[in-house]
Amino acid sequence: MQYSKNISVNGLNRLAAMILASSLGASSLTGCSSSTSGSVTDSDRKQLLIVSSEQVNQLSAKSYQDMLAQANAHHALDTDPAMLARLKGIANRIIPQTLMYRKDTAGWPWEVHILKTDELNAAAMPGGKIFFNTGIVERLKLTDDEIATIMGHEIAHAVREHTRERMSQEVAKQAGIGVISNTVGLSDTTVKAINMASHLGLDLPHDRKQESEADTLGLELMARGGYNPQAALTLWNKMQQASQGEPFKFLSNHPATADRITHIQAIIPEVMPLYVQAKQAEERQPTGQPNSTQALPGSIR
Repeated sequence: MQYSKNISVNGLNRLAAMILASSLGASSLTGCSSSTSGSVTDSDRKQLLIVSSEQVNQLSAKSYQDMLAQANAHHALDTDPAMLARLKGIANRIIPQTLMYRKDTAGWPWEVHILKTDELNAAAMPGGKIFFNTGIVERLKLTDDEIATIMGHEIAHAVREHTRERMSQEVAKQAGIGVISNTVGLSDTTVKAINMASHLGLDLPHDRKQESEADTLGLELMARGGYNPQAALTLWNKMQQASQGEPFKFLSNHPATADRITHIQAIIPEVMPLYVQAKQAEERQPTGQPNSTQALPGSIR
């Protein structure tokens, strides 16, 4: 899901001093911090977060509502009550686990919806706005554990504020290019070349890092929610079979499937104890009472 934002020239100028400070190292930027803490898989790296969460969440909410309105107009919104209930049930087990990494997610206006389309896609937008396409569930014949793999991955993107990070990087990059061109008088052609070099050499590798990070933290989230992390392997084998070929890896903003599976295999032993603990807690829970991995009814819309 793509987001756009108009950044004013004055706003870029105010950021110029921060961008110039990057020559001393990213850690010197006042915008460097981690959006989470407490990961058992070391997924709490520091991030450049110049753009505010409020700005990003406002844009996300508007984009989400526009998407839902369009789907509703085409009679493609929440057309399968059973599937929607299934997804909300899984979400109600995973969402509470986000509190282990950041407490403010308790106040996020979480939503889950389904869109009737064959496209293999799902996402959790900033602020907890989740959607699944019916195609990804139906075409891949997903189990609950496999759905939890996807949902954990997408929620991890939201919890780690990857969209906010990408937007902050774009603001920083544009501010830096503006300062350089104004200082040394670069031509428009040269500035475009710098943009392309940045896109190929800086932006996309970082996007791949975010995808791997979402895989890792997503496995933690699903395991804490009582879903078997081994399902991530069957999911990506299904995705590999369903795909018609992958883009050239150097220009891809997602890890190649084989690399992704290798990475997941390495992480599973670290998160399996979380899954075992969650299942043991379920077994100790009296029959008919919600267990510790479940949110109260009505926690999501």
